[in-house]
Amino acid sequence: MKFLKEILEWVIVVAVSIALYFAITTYVIAPYTVKGHSMDYTFADNDKVFISKLSSDYDRGDEIVFHANETDDYIKRIIGLPGDTVEVINDVLYINGKQFEEPYLEQKKSELKSSGTNFTPDFNIEYLKSTQSKQVPAGHYFVMGDNRPNSTDSRAFGFVKAEDIVGKVWLRYYPFSSFKQF
Repeated sequence: MKFLKEILEWVIVVAVSIALYFAITTYVIAPYTVKGHSMDYTFADNDKVFISKLSSDYDRGDEIVFHANETDDYIKRIIGLPGDTVEVINDVLYINGKQFEEPYLEQKKSELKSSGTNFTPDFNIEYLKSTQSKQVPAGHYFVMGDNRPNSTDSRAFGFVKAEDIVGKVWLRYYPFSSFKQF
């Protein structure tokens, strides 16, 4: 009898642990593995991060994970908020007609300067085939990777719907040498 009681206790502990894991990863935080180099140098291929699913208040500059399609999730940086105009002229980002500083791009930009080409090709969201809108629509975001020459982002696939956002990057936990809270 004591043996059966002990087994039942273990079954309960395992069941509760599994239920807690699924509840936490469904509603609070979830692990995510970065795939590709579109966010170099902020995130590298195979970095491990936790994303917070609690926030629905996203701001310019936030790194988010979203459903890009039925099978893939992407990690990108929010550049344009609902109502914003977005354009790049001579490697300078303009939001609503005002220059916007992007310090997270400096290392990559300096590496490319010697080649004489712009890091981010000129564009205006009004004239992109993927967006064709003067402003970011309500309930949508304009996102870009930090490795602009090698990023499939809103310039290619259009605006990201708010409901497609899985969450905001909260913590990079691997590699341990790059541990960082965002």
